[in-house]
Amino acid sequence: MHPLDIDAIDRSILSELQKDGRLSNVQLAEKIGLSESACLRRVRLLEQNGTIDRYAMLIDQTAIGKPGTVFVRVSLEGQQQDKLQRFEEAIGKVRDVMECYLMSGDTDYLLRIIVRDNEDYMRIHNRLTSLPGVLRIQSSFALKTVVKRTELPLE
Repeated sequence: MHPLDIDAIDRSILSELQKDGRLSNVQLAEKIGLSESACLRRVRLLEQNGTIDRYAMLIDQTAIGKPGTVFVRVSLEGQQQDKLQRFEEAIGKVRDVMECYLMSGDTDYLLRIIVRDNEDYMRIHNRLTSLPGVLRIQSSFALKTVVKRTELPLE
């Protein structure tokens, strides 16, 4: 589905589900002013066409004992496709890496990692430096979370 094919009702559905993914179809239909069957049909279409990627629960990382966030810039020995692919396969197996982006600019990848403390990060750092093709790692510890959104803007 092309983004322009999403109408105001679809945006309302997406907005409500981003706020509370546990809404029942009855509750959602009531909030957006559709019949239950029409609402369900639209949600199913949004799921089928990939607009709704998945449903997830968000956990407070501090509540599970991992209050720290570290942003890690990774440079590889080269940018050949096979080197990128080997690194991407390996980094996907590091469970503490919450996000990984292939970047333009002076580093190849940007990672977001959650940690208990400095000692926990050292464990992860040692693992990262042993991944295929890693040349250099630069780490920045987040001091404070200022904005953290999970809802995408739908304007």
